[in-house]
Amino acid sequence: MTASPPRQAVPPDEPPGPPEDRGHRIRRRALTLLIIVLLIGVPAGYLVISANQSRDSGKDKERKWAARGLTEAWPSKVQRHIYEVPVPRQADGKGILSTKVAYYETNNWRTSRLYVQFMTTNAGLDHFFKAMGVPRTSLKKDQFPISARDQKIVGWEFKEPGQWWGLAHQQKNPAPTQHIVVKRSHPNHYMVYVVSRTTP
Repeated sequence: MTASPPRQAVPPDEPPGPPEDRGHRIRRRALTLLIIVLLIGVPAGYLVISANQSRDSGKDKERKWAARGLTEAWPSKVQRHIYEVPVPRQADGKGILSTKVAYYETNNWRTSRLYVQFMTTNAGLDHFFKAMGVPRTSLKKDQFPISARDQKIVGWEFKEPGQWWGLAHQQKNPAPTQHIVVKRSHPNHYMVYVVSRTTP
């Protein structure tokens, strides 16, 4: 015969409590379930909300930077070197052959792009193409190699009447590929638009 575990004796000064009725048992179980749901659900909900806010914040930042568009400044020397966009300067490095210089850079895991615009002289345009190693005669009249997508990103529109030329300078990776549009605004004044793309 197996021995049964010893029964705890009820203290003599504590009378046994009344048996738990059905309603009280249901309320107790409901309260326990509610506590469990709160302990698990609230932190989980907080994590979901946090993740959504973080994702939305990233999208907002992306939209904010995209909305900025071109920055009225010269791209850095490093940017001009990496993307091979030689915005014209005088040979001595002191004078400037370019005005209205602006740029915008985008980067992702597949492609990096540098958008540059500047106004230059006839001599500046010659310097630009010579520094790129591309004959200026490669420009084709009424050619627009910069895609509609790229135009939209920086707000360029090549619709105004005028003398337009363009060319695509394709190079093998890792060298960048440049798409160029040139407009002759006035005698000896050329507006140049460049999109240089690199693939890591």
